Amino acid sequence: MVSKVALVTLVFCMATSANAFSINSDRRTFMNKITSATTAAVGIASTAAVAPALAGPEILNTENGVKYAVTKPSEKGAYPQAGDIVAIEYTGYLVNGQIFDATHGEGKKNALLFKIGSTAVIPGLNDVVANMRVGQKVQAIIPPTMAFGDEGICLENGECLIKPGSTLVYDVLLKKTSIPPP
Repeated sequence: MVSKVALVTLVFCMATSANAFSINSDRRTFMNKITSATTAAVGIASTAAVAPALAGPEILNTENGVKYAVTKPSEKGAYPQAGDIVAIEYTGYLVNGQIFDATHGEGKKNALLFKIGSTAVIPGLNDVVANMRVGQKVQAIIPPTMAFGDEGICLENGECLIKPGSTLVYDVLLKKTSIPPP
């Protein structure tokens, strides 16, 4: 790829060549030569190889409308089945980036255990974990209908940790899945 410095150098060299400033040279001749040099430099730059743009992660959708991107793939891990007990680590964010809950916060060094399909977690978290492999990490965007809906998480005095109608963002790592005891 041709750099801007190389293009400027090329234009300058062409413009200041022996012919550009001859004794009989006038302003019009100089401008014509500069224009020719610039056109040539642009032509060279347009034919130079362009580095490919870096692609972002693929955004996937669950059947229930949760969007997620895999941030750490896992090819070997198993998918949990309905009724399996899973262990996850997560961080929950509001869309402004404020963390409202996490399994690895101060005093919390344990994974969250729950049964896939249970009401122990919000439906959106259930939904995204059911689509993950063990060892996989994802970032999920959970719409209000799959989170706390129109109620949010509010205290009696009206102060809300999670306002009604909030979209939530979760970073989730699926650590384990196992069949529940009989």
